[in-house]
Amino acid sequence: MSDPIIWTDEATSRLKEIPFFVRPAARKKIENFAREAGITEITEAVYEQAKQKFN
Repeated sequence: MSDPIIWTDEATSRLKEIPFFVRPAARKKIENFAREAGITEITEAVYEQAKQKFN
């Protein structure tokens, strides 16, 4: 299994803006995006980058 992804409080707050019923899928996509980029911490900036990619 790969290293755990750490979420900052700011990024977690942003994730909570997503409707609860799609939140798990969005979280997984963001974490996969981060892993592919070699990122181990989801910051607000990483969250925004992932969001741009998936919109």
